[in-house]
Amino acid sequence: MNKNTFKTVKLSKGEMNIYNFGNIRLHAYRTNDFMDDEVFIVEKNNKVVIIESPCFFDNNKELAEYLNEYKISGMLIAYHGAGASFLPEVPKFATQNAKNYSEIGGGKALIDNFASTFGNIFDNSVHKITDIIDDGKITIGGIDFNIKKTNEAYDIEIPEINAVYTHMLGHDCHSIVAGSTHADAMIEKLKTYIEKGYDLILTSHYTPEDLKDAKAKMNYLENLKNIASKCKNADAFKTEVKKQYPHYSGLNYLDMTAGFFFS
Repeated sequence: MNKNTFKTVKLSKGEMNIYNFGNIRLHAYRTNDFMDDEVFIVEKNNKVVIIESPCFFDNNKELAEYLNEYKISGMLIAYHGAGASFLPEVPKFATQNAKNYSEIGGGKALIDNFASTFGNIFDNSVHKITDIIDDGKITIGGIDFNIKKTNEAYDIEIPEINAVYTHMLGHDCHSIVAGSTHADAMIEKLKTYIEKGYDLILTSHYTPEDLKDAKAKMNYLENLKNIASKCKNADAFKTEVKKQYPHYSGLNYLDMTAGFFFS
């Protein structure tokens, strides 16, 4: 599946890019919110499973209306626990560590920060998890998923469309990189994706990407470590990264990365 082969449905605020795999479809919802969030809906036999949740009230309403014609079998809540006004009656699936992340951990700290930044347009309520899941295969709505725990939450493999969902990639934007060790872990994960030959890599803050994008991100991460090793402080690091990647978005993430490399 080519990442650019989709049908687009324009909505009032966001847009839906629909990938057709025959008996199964992927709806990639671009929220156009302040954080460029993406929500993914896997559809089979008119049943859908939602991966992640929008977190701004207008997106919650818009996506709920779009899904009116489908039977919603469940929602996989991994890294984005906010937005609990979105489909509160639907079963919510998460690993225990993902639940902790959103309720009392680093995810909750981010939710509180976003609420302070965006005010009352942001839905800071946290989804109530109804089903605790673990590593391995799970079937929801007739669709198989493979769950893989991460430090914060979990990634999701979708075998029927040869795709994987993880939190962040972004081949031409900065990401939060918590130092060299974290960069190495990200590189190893991307190597695994390439070895498995996924058609699509789905992430929370970018449109669907492919293995060429994964290779570009690996090169970026290796170079990030190299730049950090030659700089004396965070400001010098940021200046050099911006010089080498002048068109990259996500400068707020670069600020956070610099803080990790030069804490």
